[in-house]
Amino acid sequence: MKRAAKTCAICESGVRVVDFKDERTLQRFLTERGKILPARLSGTCARHQRQLSTAIKRARELALLPYIKGHVG
Repeated sequence: MKRAAKTCAICESGVRVVDFKDERTLQRFLTERGKILPARLSGTCARHQRQLSTAIKRARELALLPYIKGHVG
């Protein structure tokens, strides 16, 4: 069985560059544990997947996003 091809949500919204300060958008591409979703699950194109990973890593560095969710201690 063949699945329908997923379309890139970032391309559809018309965004050219993913901004690391946009926490709400970046949160959509993280798992409940805080890991970055792979492109095959999120449906992003290769260009935006690279931009997403860089933006998420920058947001983590500036403490806008957590490295690990639910981790205490």
